[in-house]
Amino acid sequence: MGCKVLLGLGHQMLRRKVVDCSREESSRLSRCLNTFDLVALGVGSTLGAGVYVLAGAVARDNAGPAIVISFLIAALASVLAGLCYGEFGARVPKTGSAYLYSYVTVGELWAFITGWNLILSYIIGTSSVARAWSATFDELIGKPIGDFSRKHMALNTSGILAENPDIFAVIIILILTGLLTLGVKESAMVNKIFTCINVLVLGFIMVSGFVKGSIKNWQLMEDSWNTSNPICGNNDTKEGMFGVGGFMPFEFSGVLSGAATCFYAFVGFDCIATTGEEVKNPQKAIPVGIVASLLICFVAYFGVSAALTLMMPYFCLDPGSPLPDAFKHVGWEGAKYAVAVGSLCALSASLLGSMFPMPRVIYAMAEDGLLFKFLAKINKRTKTPIIATLTSGAIAAIMAFLFDLKNLVDLMSIGTLLAYSLVAACVLVLRYQPEQPNLVYQMARTTEELDQVDQNELVSTSDSQMGFLPEVETFSLKAILLPTNMEPSKFSGLIVNISASVIAVLIITLCMVAVLGRDALAKGELWAVFVVSVSLLLCVVVTGVIWRQPESKTKLSFKVPFLPVLPILSIFVNIYLMMQLDQGTWVRFAVWMLIGFVIYFGYGLWHSEEASLAADQARTPDGNLNQCK
Repeated sequence: MGCKVLLGLGHQMLRRKVVDCSREESSRLSRCLNTFDLVALGVGSTLGAGVYVLAGAVARDNAGPAIVISFLIAALASVLAGLCYGEFGARVPKTGSAYLYSYVTVGELWAFITGWNLILSYIIGTSSVARAWSATFDELIGKPIGDFSRKHMALNTSGILAENPDIFAVIIILILTGLLTLGVKESAMVNKIFTCINVLVLGFIMVSGFVKGSIKNWQLMEDSWNTSNPICGNNDTKEGMFGVGGFMPFEFSGVLSGAATCFYAFVGFDCIATTGEEVKNPQKAIPVGIVASLLICFVAYFGVSAALTLMMPYFCLDPGSPLPDAFKHVGWEGAKYAVAVGSLCALSASLLGSMFPMPRVIYAMAEDGLLFKFLAKINKRTKTPIIATLTSGAIAAIMAFLFDLKNLVDLMSIGTLLAYSLVAACVLVLRYQPEQPNLVYQMARTTEELDQVDQNELVSTSDSQMGFLPEVETFSLKAILLPTNMEPSKFSGLIVNISASVIAVLIITLCMVAVLGRDALAKGELWAVFVVSVSLLLCVVVTGVIWRQPESKTKLSFKVPFLPVLPILSIFVNIYLMMQLDQGTWVRFAVWMLIGFVIYFGYGLWHSEEASLAADQARTPDGNLNQCK
């Protein structure tokens, strides 16, 4: 009896969402965004204040002028995740992003974990950007806000609470929350204004750098800073502190170290995937928006970092405010005002980019019954998720007011990287599954394609009904490596499911040894080398097994190329970066997940819409709820 209960509970936790075609056009949200809106949203969310600070810090301490290569590697790694999001945006143009993609592919529990962590990422992202906006503005006007807080509102606490509450950050969040409740079109318009000003300022920085810069700053050797009178007028440098000089002073290891940091500069494009029910043509606009925004962000990061290292020697850069310092170095000190305006616009767009997707993920989870139903309420006039927007804004405001977010920012990385990994795994699994009537496989077809039913499909269907069923495949090495079917079957789909699970375990093992046992690897200890070698070999073998399986021929407006290699590479990059996070971050993550599991097992598991749908379907013998014809 107990085993049956556990088995039933396991089936409930792994039930997958059925997307109903009949509800596609009757979205409760307003379909008013176009491709340009999505590109602006992605660029605004991704191209934040980091572009004004990150390039200086990474160039000075990690990569030197070769930071341009670091950004190239980071962009390529981000594109792997972006392509996977693009395919799912074409498959399932619905609100929910990675949460929904996980739900339709790997089941309810994984979907809840993904959505719960996305909420955490967006809340911390919103709060931290709001505090950065407040600090930047305070710096520009002479720090009166900070001085007032320290004098009259000091909390005098230690730990995760902030030394001083930030009232200005709360005001900013509340203003933007009000803007988001007015309507998605109004929010998109404000975001476009901020993003365009930011891009114009970055264009000015790039042109200025190439005009006033010198290629000699990419060719400086070690004796440039080991003299008694260094170039940057700073004689406190230590020998070997800034590498060996030249274009790649810290060698290729420094470039890779810089790329790991630069990867987070491209995080944010996934907000585009939450707009599935608010875009006029989501199947095409979402993939184009994701790829175009990543391309624009790469050009901006590449250009600014190149301009910065051309204007002044990399070892002279100020890691806190490199651009004003660089313009002062070339005699254009007045350009610092343009940089300040661009920085504030970048922070504003980034703040909107963090706040925009948060209520939509909450709304999607609440509509599915995994979070409290009242959060799915839609404003009839503006067609925005009003309760989810106000709730998420209030929580973010409280976080910005009370907490020291430096200790919490790494939690953003776990949520984002986990979502990236699951979306890549979902693409890997779905592309090798047999055709099903579920919308997740056929939704990307246009109305004309659906009207023109393929005659071969009709013949195949009639043959099946007359008894001409395909021969059942038997489990053997030949059937796995040399499949006879040209179309995916349940057997080949099962092989891919098992292989994907094995690859996930192998990648986790490989990354754990590479990160936690890096000293053992450096010393050449036998156990570490053996585990890494065997894991890599098995990854190659299992990837080959997946590659041999027949791939789905379903027409999509966008597909990830080079399967199965690209999704597997994406999973590896994401898990490797997750393993770099410290122990304290994982402890906080465990606490957050414990709160989430209390909500899921106490409420979501019993109020899930899919559970109700399954019950209704069981009561209707001829019910065919997931047909998409």
